[in-house]
Amino acid sequence: MLRSMFSGVSGLRLHQTRMDVIGNNIANVNTVAFKSSRVTFQEVFSQTLKPASSPAAGVGRGGTNPQQIGLGMAIASIDVLHLNGSAQRTDKVTDLSIEGDGFFTVSDGVNRYYTRAGNFDMDLTGNLVTANGLKVMGWLYDPAVGEVVTAGQPREINLANLVLPPQATTSFIFEGNLNNEAQVGDQFPYTVSVYDSKGAEHKLTVTFEKIDDNEWEYTITAPAGLTITAGDTGTLIFNTNGSFDDENSIVPLLEIDVAGADSLSIQPSFTLDKFTQYNSEYSVKVASVDGYRAGVLNGISIDKNGNVIGIYSNGLFRTEATLALAKFTNPAGLLKLGDNLFGVSTNSGLPELGVAGQDGRGTINPGSLEMSNVDLTQEFTDMIITQRGFQANSRIITTSDEMLQELVNLKR
Repeated sequence: MLRSMFSGVSGLRLHQTRMDVIGNNIANVNTVAFKSSRVTFQEVFSQTLKPASSPAAGVGRGGTNPQQIGLGMAIASIDVLHLNGSAQRTDKVTDLSIEGDGFFTVSDGVNRYYTRAGNFDMDLTGNLVTANGLKVMGWLYDPAVGEVVTAGQPREINLANLVLPPQATTSFIFEGNLNNEAQVGDQFPYTVSVYDSKGAEHKLTVTFEKIDDNEWEYTITAPAGLTITAGDTGTLIFNTNGSFDDENSIVPLLEIDVAGADSLSIQPSFTLDKFTQYNSEYSVKVASVDGYRAGVLNGISIDKNGNVIGIYSNGLFRTEATLALAKFTNPAGLLKLGDNLFGVSTNSGLPELGVAGQDGRGTINPGSLEMSNVDLTQEFTDMIITQRGFQANSRIITTSDEMLQELVNLKR
């Protein structure tokens, strides 16, 4: 048999493989975060008809090159191209794309997988899951330290039945102006809301009364259910330029007994550069007050660092979890497992888990999905080249067949 026929057969078979890869790329042109592949070829070993010879100086003959015949082709590689696809805006809060390197970490409860497809959703039990039900992994809020701790192994992110516990008020800060033109004995009441250890709101009345030039007294009264045991009055001194004299003022700690809850210890204070006594209108108000009622989770948002931020009914926010992004030394070595998932192989390296935007990991683009990185122009061009390669190899086989036919006809 002619060697050319077997070379043509290898060419046909491997160009068909290349067409299979191109077809799969085109089929997944609209698959979320799909990574296209390419095929490269190499020649197989060659049969040596005559080896090379070195020059023979003594007899005046030069060297000769080897005479070899190639025996066809083989696949050198089928590479996955981990180039970023474009981001498609969806405005769905749980749709995420990664700008840069990295993979989302997901789990079926036994094994971990890695994906660039961020079309996530919430399941019945409050887990953040992929489209095929795998749980998205991350680090969770630790109430013992009051923040998300990104040390240790990540876990599934569950946002069911989250409650923000109430916090008792411990301070409030006043700012504004007490009118210098007020007469001795003039009073100006102000109401401030405070919260007890169970999150119940109570309204205290703070009355400012002028008792002398550059000197005021405040009195705090409480509604029913609260009993002030100490610190209900204080003295406020102002300098001759109208600024607040913090050193000579007397602002005691306010102690309140609350029926059915813990006692409150509240420290009133005044902003030095914003609490004044000028010849202008009365404008005292509370600049800030801590403490709040309990809140239930109303919704979430996700920032560029992968922080899952809970939005609570009391108007407050808390970071509930941080997504775990995996980085690999050789992403091209990952195994494609279907369902937009990748798995670790012996040549990918182990996953390096961390937070988005750190140590070479990309940032999160919330409300968007990464599109396929398939370039249709390139794929159609490769398709034409592959088709012509297939045709040329088929012509090798038909021509070799005609040569064999002529050999058979010699006996006639």
